[in-house]
Amino acid sequence: MYLRRLEVTDFRSWERAELTLDPGVTILLGPNGAGKTNLVEAVGYLATLGSHRVATDAPLIRRGTPRAVVRGLVVNRGRELSVEVEITAGKANRARLNRAPVTRPRDLLGALRSVLFAPEDLALVRGDPGERRRFLDDLLVARHPRFAAVRTDYERVLKQRAALLKTARAAGDLRTLDVWDGHLARHGAALLAGRLELVAGLAPLAAQAFADVAPSSDPVMVRYRPSVDGELDPDERQLENALGEALLRVRRQEVERGVCLVGPHRDDLDLRLGAGPAKGYASHGESWALALALRLASYRLLQLDDVEPVLILDDVFAELDTRRRRALAAVAAHAEQVIITAAVAEDVPADLAGVRLAVNGGTVERMEDETAHAEQSNAS
Repeated sequence: MYLRRLEVTDFRSWERAELTLDPGVTILLGPNGAGKTNLVEAVGYLATLGSHRVATDAPLIRRGTPRAVVRGLVVNRGRELSVEVEITAGKANRARLNRAPVTRPRDLLGALRSVLFAPEDLALVRGDPGERRRFLDDLLVARHPRFAAVRTDYERVLKQRAALLKTARAAGDLRTLDVWDGHLARHGAALLAGRLELVAGLAPLAAQAFADVAPSSDPVMVRYRPSVDGELDPDERQLENALGEALLRVRRQEVERGVCLVGPHRDDLDLRLGAGPAKGYASHGESWALALALRLASYRLLQLDDVEPVLILDDVFAELDTRRRRALAAVAAHAEQVIITAAVAEDVPADLAGVRLAVNGGTVERMEDETAHAEQSNAS
């Protein structure tokens, strides 16, 4: 799978930009603030319908304009597929697949798949549990797009149940809470089952990737930490029963505090370095290595699903030491398509030769093809 063409209109700093892309390595070079990250953010948005930098869509629309449009032409096993998303402030987004409107934007999910590694990924290790839950759910949807609906349904039920809890104590009527407990348990079980299965496949890949990029560090262990006690299997019926029983046990505390205390929204991805938690024990370099390992594991997991995602490396080589640069470059060199951003060419490992695009002053211009240059030099 690769992205042949990207077009953006009024997206972030770009009034308009058009990029023709090839399989292999493409490097976007330009000074900080030139808009390189905005372009790869647009690619990521086509794949996930979300940004790796902000939680809402409003900042994605160029100031002073009512909407932004992102279009892409995806090639997968010889077939071309056009995808388009129109992002409108204060309104529902609209989407097209092969130029035909779709009922819901999430119907685009799966048309383009990507794995993006960016400086913001340090929050996977050092940030709040919400960062890690989002990472899991984004990867879950990338593997199985149907979980986008599961995720949406759970968030809707959670919001409505939380609103009920805030009024339940004053009203003294808890009859409808039983109904919402059932909804939360059912939808939560579906999401929890997906996460448990995902982490079972992700954990060994992440441990191996960390050992590759940080061989002198203690081993890493990745496991799912639910808000429900006991050992859990990814069986939806059992998980629904476990969630229902847990909700009954904390009913009094929930009513007193007015918050939902049990469910996937309270879970975490437990990252351990040696005997202690990575958050607080890992050095800055080890935290970077673990964040990188999680992204590399995501990439390899998608490959095992017979999907070759677009690999996006947003200004990360400057943050990595020589060993980690080499480990990342080794993976990137074998990817079907890699899009890299960098402020200076020297930040990109020399063995990642490819097409270079100069990004500056609101323009994107093709530079000399490094691969062709190398071949010419060898021939002479």
